[in-house]
Amino acid sequence: MADKINVAIIGLGFGAEFIPIYQHHPHTNMYAICQRTRSRLDEVGDAFGIDVRYTDYQELLQDPNIHAVHINSPIHEHARMSVAALKEGKHVACTVPMATSAEECRQIIEAQQASGKKYMMMETVIYSREFLYVKELYTNGKMGRIQYLRATHQQEMLGWPGYWEGLPPMHYATHVVSPCLALAGHDAESVTCFGSGRIQEHLIPKYNSPFAIETAHIKMKDSDLVAEVMRSLFNTARQYRESFDVYGSKMAFEWPLIEHEHPVVHIGESPHLVSVLDFAHLLPEEIQRFTTKGVYGGEQQHLSFIQGAGHGGSHPHMTHEFVMSIVEDREPFPNARQAANWTCVGIMAHESALKGGQMMPLPEFTLSS
Repeated sequence: MADKINVAIIGLGFGAEFIPIYQHHPHTNMYAICQRTRSRLDEVGDAFGIDVRYTDYQELLQDPNIHAVHINSPIHEHARMSVAALKEGKHVACTVPMATSAEECRQIIEAQQASGKKYMMMETVIYSREFLYVKELYTNGKMGRIQYLRATHQQEMLGWPGYWEGLPPMHYATHVVSPCLALAGHDAESVTCFGSGRIQEHLIPKYNSPFAIETAHIKMKDSDLVAEVMRSLFNTARQYRESFDVYGSKMAFEWPLIEHEHPVVHIGESPHLVSVLDFAHLLPEEIQRFTTKGVYGGEQQHLSFIQGAGHGGSHPHMTHEFVMSIVEDREPFPNARQAANWTCVGIMAHESALKGGQMMPLPEFTLSS
């Protein structure tokens, strides 16, 4: 491999947010971009000074100079593109969710194992400043024993690209599943879920999913812990909220009800408003500034970045984890199996909701031995 890892970004909506991070990371070269629409491809390429440009993904995969791909395509393309890249010997970072079915998750795991390359699902929440703050409290023993975890993600998706229309809420559940399982350090073993309410009739047929809200309980493997997660995508009045709460024996952390307010830490029965500090110091100096909201400039920001309050400064942390897993030849977090477990929680939860709350075990291939 060259001195630097040559990275190609596929999809230049949300994907363009990562270009300056790879351009400044000390171990990467922002080598190529890929977008089906030529005008958008050239607009981004010209703006960031990237000369190698592809409108065809399969053609990109044949480029021997590319070491790693970062996939930011529509969710139904994630599995196909990830498997294809792994089979061509490329390391893969892919935005969430990993796939849209348990079978697709299995295919990615098998392709990763056969290739020996790295696969990382780029889950923002577990690299947000809020999660890193709570993780530090827990690791330092200040929270005591974790007793319960809860997470919610409410987002209005009307007006987004058509493949989102009518999507079952739990099919996009990794933002709520990941903080619970990552902090607890356990796989999901089984899940039960109920659907509630009904979305507009014209949204239902695409996925045959009527629910406005889905709420699930996750039983963790080799643990006495259960986590509660809730998702909504359409026809539910609520400001954007991507939150998690953690209840420990000594301390609890609760996400603010309204965006930009302070979270609350409860020590015993006493509440305390806290300011969550940035964790840029964990990163190479060259990319530390990218933890700050709004670094990509005004109207150029992707809608998910604006609605999500900058995704908690997670983008450079995720990027750094992926890159260093290659440099250090180690498993990224989450790796393919962990990503499959987190993704399949949502897939199996929706099946549970369709069956009236039946308990659904997680596929065996997603569990650690």
